[in-house]
Amino acid sequence: MYVAVLDVGKTNVKAVVVDTATGRELAARTRPNRVLTEGPYPHFDVEGIFAFFIEALRELYATLGFAAISLTAHGACGALLSDEGLALPVLDYEHRYPAEIEAAYDAIRLPFAETFSPRLAGGLNLGAQLHYLKSAFPQAFAKVRSIVTWPQYWGWRLTGVAACDVTSLGCHTDLWRPHEGRLSSLVERLGMAGRLAPVRRPSDVLGPVAADIARQIGLDRPVPVHCGIHDSNASLLPHLGREPPFAVVSTGTWVVTFAVGGDLARLDPARDTLANVDAFGRAVPSARFMGGREFEILTGGSGQGTSAALARVVGAPILVMPGVVPDCGPFPRTDGRPTASLQGLDADEAHVAASLYTAMMTKTCLDLTGAAGPVIVEGPFARNRLFCEALAEAAGRPVMPMAGATGTSVGAALLATGAPTTPPVPEAVVAPGSLPAAFASYRTEWEKAAQAR
Repeated sequence: MYVAVLDVGKTNVKAVVVDTATGRELAARTRPNRVLTEGPYPHFDVEGIFAFFIEALRELYATLGFAAISLTAHGACGALLSDEGLALPVLDYEHRYPAEIEAAYDAIRLPFAETFSPRLAGGLNLGAQLHYLKSAFPQAFAKVRSIVTWPQYWGWRLTGVAACDVTSLGCHTDLWRPHEGRLSSLVERLGMAGRLAPVRRPSDVLGPVAADIARQIGLDRPVPVHCGIHDSNASLLPHLGREPPFAVVSTGTWVVTFAVGGDLARLDPARDTLANVDAFGRAVPSARFMGGREFEILTGGSGQGTSAALARVVGAPILVMPGVVPDCGPFPRTDGRPTASLQGLDADEAHVAASLYTAMMTKTCLDLTGAAGPVIVEGPFARNRLFCEALAEAAGRPVMPMAGATGTSVGAALLATGAPTTPPVPEAVVAPGSLPAAFASYRTEWEKAAQAR
């Protein structure tokens, strides 16, 4: 079965056709996810994205065809719908709010024990976004008729049906009780109980593509649109047929660790740990940091992990410390000062230092979630051999990088076929012991320095 997946990442937007029989991506179209700065606050270019999606779907349907459309998008985002369309622009979660609004939200948000959602910076808690928009723009907010989570906004654009999904509501929003599978009391405190769109399963069909949109795409038959899923949970979905315990590390702008069979009791809200909710509504211990963004800051996208560069970085040692992006991750109150850490390094050495840093941060996330068993790496970091080798060595367990540009698209496509029965096969298994012996002391020194910060 061929499924078209519309994938709205924080950095890039993609339209992909996936063959669900083989788990292969057959074709893809990509564009940057631009943040617009005019208007009341930074916001996403929804009209530009939708125009890109229509054109990409038209091309993909004409060349390959597809039988269904599925949706996936980054977390910490929602859309406010009025009778005319968007009541307010779709807020970028990196926007920071006035101190008095943040203080007012802190006074009404719920304890971690109820939501397993830590207090995060800016709008990384969707509840904080809704509180800000209601407080700062009361007249516009009064026109809101329905609130949808981010993957479902695109479903609404395609079908006219408004919904939320459990994985997006369970993604550090403050709005969901993972243990009980229902909305938290914050929804009522915010006065939004009647405005939140119906909560659906990610695999549910919202409806067929609306007639006017179908004509623009060139569809010659009804094509169902599935509700959609939070992007990191899409990466997790293909592996849920595997016997626990195991961990899945979903990489992109964010590096998100899912500890299947892990320990919710170990989660520390002060260190960016949380319970995500999988496609079947189950709580999964998780931890995260902005690893893709940090890697780009540290390397500028250049360099490679040569043996000579590895020898110099490990031997010096050259330690990149958390956090390159502050206010998130397992060390949220630290400043890594990356320019100082990398002073005098060439591109290959910076690439090595960044790879070892992200591996050590990921190992910390594994520890914080009580993860055990093999570690599956999805997304761009699966193609970084040094990252996988360092993670295997630091964690003391095998690491399995997965083939393909991203597991997100494949996982989202599976929503159209049901739950996976056979877990995907990794392209390799990276065992501990492939790095120089000096890495053991490097790891010890990094961990000691990180804990002291």
